[in-house]
Amino acid sequence: MKSTEHPEAFTISGNLADVVAGRIFPATLHVRGGRIVRIEPKSRKQRRYIIPGLVDSHVHIESSMLTPAEFARVALTHGTVAAVCDPHEIANVLGMGGIRYMIENARTSPFRFSFGAPSCVPATTFETSGAAIGVPEIEALLAMDEISHLGEVMNYPGVIARDPAVMAKIDAAKRAGKPVDGHAPGLRGDALAAYVSAGIATDHETSDLEEAMEKLSLGMKILIRQGSAARDFPALHGIIDHRGGMCMFCSDDMHPDELLRGHMDVLVRDAIRLGHDPITVLRCASLNPARHYGLSVGLLQEGDPADFLVVDDLDAFTVQETYCRGRLAARGGASLLHCVTQQAVNAFHAVPMEEAAFAVRARIGAVNVMEAGDGSLTTGRSVEEPLVRGGYAVSDPGRDILKIAVVNRYRESPPALAFIRGFGLKRGACASSVAHDSHNIVAVGVEDADICRAVNTVIGNRGGLAVASGSLTESLRLPIAGLMSDAEGPQVAAGYARLQKLTGELGSPLSAPFITLSFMALLVIPRLKLSDRGLFDAEWFVFTPLWTDADRD
Repeated sequence: MKSTEHPEAFTISGNLADVVAGRIFPATLHVRGGRIVRIEPKSRKQRRYIIPGLVDSHVHIESSMLTPAEFARVALTHGTVAAVCDPHEIANVLGMGGIRYMIENARTSPFRFSFGAPSCVPATTFETSGAAIGVPEIEALLAMDEISHLGEVMNYPGVIARDPAVMAKIDAAKRAGKPVDGHAPGLRGDALAAYVSAGIATDHETSDLEEAMEKLSLGMKILIRQGSAARDFPALHGIIDHRGGMCMFCSDDMHPDELLRGHMDVLVRDAIRLGHDPITVLRCASLNPARHYGLSVGLLQEGDPADFLVVDDLDAFTVQETYCRGRLAARGGASLLHCVTQQAVNAFHAVPMEEAAFAVRARIGAVNVMEAGDGSLTTGRSVEEPLVRGGYAVSDPGRDILKIAVVNRYRESPPALAFIRGFGLKRGACASSVAHDSHNIVAVGVEDADICRAVNTVIGNRGGLAVASGSLTESLRLPIAGLMSDAEGPQVAAGYARLQKLTGELGSPLSAPFITLSFMALLVIPRLKLSDRGLFDAEWFVFTPLWTDADRD
């Protein structure tokens, strides 16, 4: 079949995985007008398999650094035909206008996008964001067909305390008959019970099997996450065979280089190879999210939209072809969809900084140090005597204690400064306007001059990533909200990979330093984080001083 805007009638044969009836049988599909009009059983087993299109049950498209249309072009090559998206990244930058941008851009693709109404914009009141979305906006969004749910409710203390503003958003979703996504890392016991009883239906932040079983026992559905930032599949896949009807697969945050290598197909392949029942696995990847979120994606039933993929066999699970609305959208790992011209929308008002702005005047005492871990969203906390030179506390690469800065992107303001261990840079600096959730500019480095140069490069590009070391400065422009590129996926992936490699050459041992950096300003994930307003204790939800003796001043 040729890729056309108006697909013609065609037939295709293979071993059909019927996730609704729970069986696999040889059949021929008859497709006309983008729908499956007849399924004709066959007597002889076929050489290939026809699988329902895969669904990413929770993803922030913005983390791919691609627009929805470009994300779709890449994801379709891996057999993903639909995604449940929470646009709270762009919403924190551009508010309702950002959400409208995502919906309009998504309409240019045959891919099935289902968006959530972001529940936490801003994520907290302890940082500067570009917009606020209140109850009236939530109600307006939930009335839209493109909005399938209330996005992850990260303010779990507010839910547990039954904060009126938080509960008003949850109640709006209930009135609209749409589910509420959760965000409850490590929440257990009575606190978890209170959170679930408020009407929270899912959680994608679970990383422990025992925690997952407790949440399942309370009726929560678990979204098993395997993305670029957090990889919970190895710890959680054991629940697939026991509670498969309550499980879905998601990526949450998928960066461009990894998206080019694989998506939901990787989770399906790994689960089947680990011995899990193929039908149960495929239900996690298609049927369960389709039913939970009310998606219009086809499930290989007569009358359904022709959304499916063809694989060589279930063990290798190599995607040969992907059909979306009856249209051949990808073959042999290559997209057959045309690129869409991208419109740039943004909110970026920071002005170039002076090197002196990044200086930390020394004083008697020790400093609270953030502790970053490879592949972890959480941070630790330690207390260290800083290295002092010329009356200023400076980075100490010998002890891996580096300076970290967050610069307000929305208005001119001095940077917030602190120290962090775990990035391992021996020289140079890196900076990014991808800094969850308010997306101010976050930077880490050895010398103030390099930190300043990296930050100013991001400011000059009106968003993006940058690496600076002496005379070397390289960057990846993200002109759409400071989060997404207007380029094609392979080009973005190559630029991103180049900056990752440079950061490694500067000494960082982190497997994904820009991913780790992007979460150092995420105040809703413990323990110690940095906002544009200062160092923040995410366990007690209060600001904390940089200098440990500050309370004696």
